[in-house]
This record gives sequence, C-alpha cells and structure tokens, in this order.
Amino acid sequence: MELTVVQALLIALFVAAVQSRGLGYATLTMRFSPMMTGLVVGLVMGRVPEAMVITAGIQLVYMGVIAPGGSMPSEPAVATAIAVPVALLAKMEPYEAIAIAIPVGLLGGYLYQFRFFLNTFIIRLSDKFAEELNDKGLWFSIMGLPIIVSFALYVPVMFLALYYGAPFIAEFTAANASSQLFHVLSVVGGGLAAVGIALSVHVIGKKEYIVFFILAFFLAYVLKPLGVTMITYAVLGSVLAFIYVLVTRLSKD
Repeated sequence: MELTVVQALLIALFVAAVQSRGLGYATLTMRFSPMMTGLVVGLVMGRVPEAMVITAGIQLVYMGVIAPGGSMPSEPAVATAIAVPVALLAKMEPYEAIAIAIPVGLLGGYLYQFRFFLNTFIIRLSDKFAEELNDKGLWFSIMGLPIIVSFALYVPVMFLALYYGAPFIAEFTAANASSQLFHVLSVVGGGLAAVGIALSVHVIGKKEYIVFFILAFFLAYVLKPLGVTMITYAVLGSVLAFIYVLVTRLSKD
C-alpha cells in the first residue's frame, strides 16, 4: 500500500495551489469544498468513484463550517488530501475516513496559521515598496511572494505526509481496524456528518423552509428502492424552488 512519487507530488502541488489562492477566487471554493480535492485525488490515483464516495462523507462534516477572516479551525483541503488516499489504500469505509480527516484537518489549520506568520515578513516588504512608490515591487510582494511562500511551505510538507505518512497510516489502520479504539473513532466519525448537516440547517435554515428539508428527506427515503440519482433530485429541487419563487412573487403582486 503506497503512493508513487508522482501521485504524492501532484496532490501536494494541488493543495499548495489551493492554499495559496494562486488561481484567484476559484481557489476559495476548492479550499472550502472537500469534493474538489477528493476529485483531484481520485483522478491522480485513478479511482474517482471510490474517492468521491469517501469524500462525500467528509463534505458533510464541513457543510456548516464557516471561515471568518479566511481562517478555518480545520482545513478541508488538507484533511481530504490525506484522508482520501489513506482510505483508498486501507480500503476503509467512508465514515471511517472521517475519523482520519478531522485530526489531519486540525493540524492543517495550524499550518495555515504558520503561513500567516510568514506573510507578516512580506507585509513589511510591501510597506517598504509602498514608501518607495515601487509599483512592480509592490505587485510582486502582494501577489507573487505569498504564492511562492505557500508552495515552499505546503509542497514539501504535503509530499512527505502523503508519500511516507499515508501508507504508514493505511497499514496501521488496516492492521488495527477491528480494535476497540478504531470502533470508537468510526462511531464518532459517523456522527460528525450529522453534526455538519445540523450546523448547515441552523445557519441557513428558516422555520418556513424546514418543510422543504423534511420533504427532501422523505422523498430520499421513499424513492431509495428506485435508485434515483442525485441529478434527478437536483432537477426536482430546482423545479420546486422555481415554483416556490414564482408563487411567492405572484402573491406579492
């Protein structure tokens, strides 16, 4: 059970690019959404379906997490980049991968704070260029240097964690999967997904919209034997949302 050098390097480069915001505003979506990182990991490892199933469980945990000031208590991209390869290598269940993702994500949060610390030195350089009216130097210190620092920090750390750490964790997990400790972690990991959904409902939910949440849950349960896909649910939800908005506007008129 191991990752190749190329696979570990590609995933590390993706995480560094996302954390650096080097791709513009789109990197925020990639950083905050585990599904994007899971897709990349699946493509790199050639196991997209399995990776997306595992990532879906991790995504539920982060549904209600917000990032005040761009800082999160647990980094979704870092957590997913480590947890998904470990789960694929160890053939873990999706809810078991959550138990790996949470502590890794917390460590990723400390790494992100360390990046902020390094950027304080860049701010001093930016102040110097601003006093000198050096527009090229100012652009480089604001746009270029933070990206370089992010890659210099995340690429080696993520590469080492993936190439050496992921196989070790996978082997250790596979060897102790039946132990009491991992049973407890699996139970806790499965419960965290419910916490994520509850947080999301609490943050964006309104009393008048709860009926739609109950309807969605009821339909998912009733139509499960029919094998209805998420695309069908998305289309149905869009139609219901359109009807609701249309009726609301007509009643106001």
